[in-house]
Amino acid sequence: MATTSWESGLQLRSLVTSAGELQLSLERVETPAPAAGEVVVQVQASPINPSDLGLLIGPADLSTGRAGANANGPTFTADIPKHLMRMMAARADESMPVGNEGAGVVVAAGASPEAQALLGKTVACLGGAMYGQFRTLPLASVMLLPEGTDPKDGASCFVNPLTALSFPETMKREGFTGLIHTAAASNLGQMLVKICLADGIPLVNIVRNDEQAAILRGLGATHIVDSSKPSFLEDLTQAIVETGAYLAFDAIGGGKLAGQILNCMEVAANKTAKVYSRYGSNQMKQVYVYGGLDTGPTELNRAFGMMWGLGGWLLTPFLMKIGPVETQKLRDRVVAELKTTFASHYTAEISLAEALDPEVIATYNRKATGEKYLIRP
Repeated sequence: MATTSWESGLQLRSLVTSAGELQLSLERVETPAPAAGEVVVQVQASPINPSDLGLLIGPADLSTGRAGANANGPTFTADIPKHLMRMMAARADESMPVGNEGAGVVVAAGASPEAQALLGKTVACLGGAMYGQFRTLPLASVMLLPEGTDPKDGASCFVNPLTALSFPETMKREGFTGLIHTAAASNLGQMLVKICLADGIPLVNIVRNDEQAAILRGLGATHIVDSSKPSFLEDLTQAIVETGAYLAFDAIGGGKLAGQILNCMEVAANKTAKVYSRYGSNQMKQVYVYGGLDTGPTELNRAFGMMWGLGGWLLTPFLMKIGPVETQKLRDRVVAELKTTFASHYTAEISLAEALDPEVIATYNRKATGEKYLIRP
């Protein structure tokens, strides 16, 4: 039930010290009073996404973790290997809030009619600092959910659904006609399967084992290739031939997979090429890395000609690029299909205090396929 005592609340903070320690704690912070076009949300559900773990845990060695406590509850401390501290320099000694998205009830609102209209309503939120009890946000960062929606069902409205919808949008804008997706049995990957089936988009799904393949097959996916099989490269090449998928979104990042995808794209393109070219096929091949499940170097064996691209992809810059009108269309679809295409399922629900328990941290930091944790502040 929503509360009106919103002036302050507990918030989970992540601090990397210049001495090389990760320190997680709960701190009591003041909630800013809402300006005219702002609302205060009592956060009731917030998911732990892989993108959140980069800020929350970073490169800390969890085997060195030790539990502690302060006046507000439990704390957690772990060492960061010295050779990884360079990448942490920009945030050293700055306590940072965590949590990209969530959902809750509006308990205070600014003077504008639009803000006042949301009082008592359940909204989804995207704005950072969601692992806390209260959050002041501009109206542009909240999305009204249908009457009677449990905040749990709206907590993952933004990151995964909008990312999954943005992959086909990127495909269309860049002139491709099919997609390849890695870590395809993830929560996001399952959403993408449903979107592509509904929209008639050819999709090649790369998984790591039979269990993941079975999950996607149960959703109706037809092109599934297993990277653990000896025939993986041949299977991937054939799937590309059948689908014409020359745009890939890679959640893995490190290792050989991105390069293997580009190589298979080139082999597939040459199977239908009319003329030989020593510079490779004329087919543009693009892989976008949007995740970092493997934090090692990205390895390329350049056997894919000269018509290729490898780059990073982030949701927020893409939404800024397409503008508010097109972004709103994507948001409207998420709300319309909240309990179908974009339904999220959670492995466990934990409190803010439990999120600092060493055993719980080790579990949700595994980033295992099919596992997703929800914080209930």
